[in-house]
Amino acid sequence: MATQARSPRERYREQTRSEIKEVAVRQLAAGGVESVALLRIAKEIGMSGPALYRYYASRDDLLAELVLDAYTDAAEAVHAVDIEGGGRVALHALTRAYRAWAVTNPHLYLLVQGTPVAGFTTPPETVLRARSVLGPFLPVFVEGRPLAGLDPLLAEFQVWLREEPDVTAWVAQWTGRDPADPAAAVALTGAIMAWPQIHGTVGLETAGQFTGMGHNPATLLDVQATILADAFQLR
Repeated sequence: MATQARSPRERYREQTRSEIKEVAVRQLAAGGVESVALLRIAKEIGMSGPALYRYYASRDDLLAELVLDAYTDAAEAVHAVDIEGGGRVALHALTRAYRAWAVTNPHLYLLVQGTPVAGFTTPPETVLRARSVLGPFLPVFVEGRPLAGLDPLLAEFQVWLREEPDVTAWVAQWTGRDPADPAAAVALTGAIMAWPQIHGTVGLETAGQFTGMGHNPATLLDVQATILADAFQLR
């Protein structure tokens, strides 16, 4: 069935919302979250304050959409990676792709992973968008053979996988494995372990904390990926 054409009013509204977000992202890049101001945005695009509030009811309403857009942008960067061969090669490629996105867009990275904005609550859809970013990591670990030291964590994730239908569906979507299949829990454990390792390095780099420390953050991330691959005995 053909998609119904949008009316001129709908197209104008969509274009205006897009323009508002573009200005907000520039403000975000220039001075962080605190610099995002609806009245300043309105002035820049030649709109009155009350008129802009017809598009976004509050700054938090605008920030919520920017958060979702940032996760979508990150997901696109990660999904572009060829993970067909799986294993450690794919793990390295994914971590590099995510880091590349973050250091290219530090303002967006810090919006979604930096210090929480006081009084701001992320929309419920944020969880799904974040899982979309992490999804490609699941099949990388599905054939892994975790070392015995990971057994306590593996056991906890097996319970989570059984008791949370959303998590079950997410893992099945990316791995094709039933939650009763031990490989499903292995994939989940590996992906979740990868997440804080990536952010530990990328978060410090985007915040400028590695300046003058005598190493390349990209090298550090590669070494961390290798250690994780060894822990799961990936090919």
